[in-house]
Amino acid sequence: MKDIRVDLHIHTTASDGTWSPEQLVEKVKQAGIGLFSVADHDTVINLDATAKLAAAEGIIFLPGVEICSTLSNQSFHILGYGIDSQNTSLQKLLAHNTELMEEADHESIRKLIADGLPINYEEYCNYRHNACRGGWKSLNFLIDQGLCSDINDFFANMFTEDRGIVFPDFPPPCEAINAIKRAGGIPVLAHPGSVFHGSSLEDTLDFFANEDIQGVECYHPCHDPATAKRAADWCDRRGLLITGGSDCHGDFVKNRCLGNPEIYLSQLRLGRLI
Repeated sequence: MKDIRVDLHIHTTASDGTWSPEQLVEKVKQAGIGLFSVADHDTVINLDATAKLAAAEGIIFLPGVEICSTLSNQSFHILGYGIDSQNTSLQKLLAHNTELMEEADHESIRKLIADGLPINYEEYCNYRHNACRGGWKSLNFLIDQGLCSDINDFFANMFTEDRGIVFPDFPPPCEAINAIKRAGGIPVLAHPGSVFHGSSLEDTLDFFANEDIQGVECYHPCHDPATAKRAADWCDRRGLLITGGSDCHGDFVKNRCLGNPEIYLSQLRLGRLI
């Protein structure tokens, strides 16, 4: 296969991105990307539509998902590539995680009300989130109420430990890994160098050396070139897959743009995925 541009981490309106499958495939085509994946948070509902659109354009599409997991109060995201999106075991885990996040959304509003913010809970319950805006219900409700300006303000001043608001306790990484494997896919650790995890790159990688992870997302906007090289070298020593992507959310997260970092197939090790 010739060397082509690759982006294996893109979100759509199915989770917290702003682009529909139609919009995404058009953007991918315009960017000259020849291989891409949709990896929405804990959902696969846009995979079939994206696959059909990509095939019509002659673009290689890899079905994916990004599963939330928790271990020792730390959050980890596990990417699953080449999955059977209809697998019952996978669907069960994704539904469980989605339910946890929806309840966390509601609970965050209840805690903000208890903290004295002028919010009407019934008005929040009746609020209809427009997926094309990106993000999620509580965020966009607070923005529309004039109580929050954007995602950065949300996590700095609303969704905070000081207010008693934290992410749900998701199933551990091993459950996400096993669900991906049962769906015929390959589990890959997402952005291990991100401060999101609360631990260093080496600590995160060394922990997952003892898990049945089969690859690492080495190339990501949160990784500078030195971090990407350290992660890729770690994979080389263990014979693991090397992936990468922009983590683009359409127009929602401004500093994550489609095709950035610029990645080519020759930089990756994708094994049986292609």
